Amino acid sequence: MRLAADTRPALRDPSGIAWLLIAAALAWILLLLVLPLATVLWEALHKGLPRFLEAVKEPDTLASIRLTLLVAAIAVPVNLVLGVAMAWAIAKHEFRGRAMLTALIDLPISVSPVVSGLVFVLLFGAQGWLGPWLQERDIKIIFALPGMVLATIFVTLPYVARTLIPIMRRQGVDEEEAAATLGAGAWTTLARVSLPNAGLALLYGVLLTNARAMGEFGAVSVVSGSIRGETNTMPLHVEILHNEYDEVGAFSVAALLALLAVVTLVLKVWLERRMQARAGVGG
Repeated sequence: MRLAADTRPALRDPSGIAWLLIAAALAWILLLLVLPLATVLWEALHKGLPRFLEAVKEPDTLASIRLTLLVAAIAVPVNLVLGVAMAWAIAKHEFRGRAMLTALIDLPISVSPVVSGLVFVLLFGAQGWLGPWLQERDIKIIFALPGMVLATIFVTLPYVARTLIPIMRRQGVDEEEAAATLGAGAWTTLARVSLPNAGLALLYGVLLTNARAMGEFGAVSVVSGSIRGETNTMPLHVEILHNEYDEVGAFSVAALLALLAVVTLVLKVWLERRMQARAGVGG
């Protein structure tokens, strides 16, 4: 069962009110989205492209880019697996505790990223609950890559699951039951029936997860220690350069993050249109 397209007509406001609302929305977007983005690009490029490229090629900047990509490359696949598992369990099965699991998925959204970072410090820091045990075994989590990955996984956990759950619920369980009747196991049903039907939604969730992972600041800042050239990701490196009054360097790295945001937005819009078109065809 696929989601039918919404063919209901849009509300038609009186022309004066409609134009007032449109003007207010455009002004809001211009002030809070377009103008800041234009400012970042201007500050990054106003001294010329060579200066921008020089700032981007600086060793600490390259290290922050590599670390950002590495953290995202680990966190996104982990959340892909966790998100698919949670969405499939919640949308396709009845079990005790399902409501609790559904509520817990939203926990990373409701908790401040800084607080979540502090929780990991409390657990794995030198003075934390598991700190002495980890030190005895020479395992370093806080102020190292594992802590950054854990913090990133936590803050990005909801996106894949929350994107898939409504789609899988709308599909129902008819096709899964038919597959089971034909002898397909759980993994075969998931891989060949459930996920292909929700493919675009899955890509949408992965896209949002990756964007959040690469742009996360609060939780990663707490657990990383912001060691220049070692544990600072791109958002943390922007803060370091800004505090050192290297405005061109700071805005150059910020421009790369802004470019990521624009690419994410374009892909997001494209996926939304594809999902709407598929829903219309399915309906």
